[in-house]
Amino acid sequence: MKHTIILLLTLGLFATNADAQCRSFTKKNCLTELEGYIQNDNYNSAILIPGDEAQLMLTFLAGQEYRLLVCSHPVLGDVTYEIFDANGKRLFDSRKNEPEISYVDFNMETTQQLQVQVHVPETRSAIMHEGCVTVLVGSKS
Repeated sequence: MKHTIILLLTLGLFATNADAQCRSFTKKNCLTELEGYIQNDNYNSAILIPGDEAQLMLTFLAGQEYRLLVCSHPVLGDVTYEIFDANGKRLFDSRKNEPEISYVDFNMETTQQLQVQVHVPETRSAIMHEGCVTVLVGSKS
């Protein structure tokens, strides 16, 4: 029992340290991309490795102008993302746009939930790097 508690505490410390590293990365490298938009209160970040995919459901309100930003650590390569509506219809695919642009601006006509799928490319490197991937949402009032 004692070993289980120590193991859980150790895993909790690693998760806390990883979250702090991602928050620091996001503050230093991502927030400037939201210039002109007010960041919502949600912080959506994860540590991913090559070949990982992550999905996130976000709610967007009618009549708002939004910027959705996917920011990733350069060690992960060209991270791509797609946005789908509730019916699974693809609304946006970052692979069909300039790779330097990590965000998409859009207006919502109706309130709805959208799913963001993030894809980290696989690598042939013998060393498996991990890095932060953050999804930020900003709106204009």
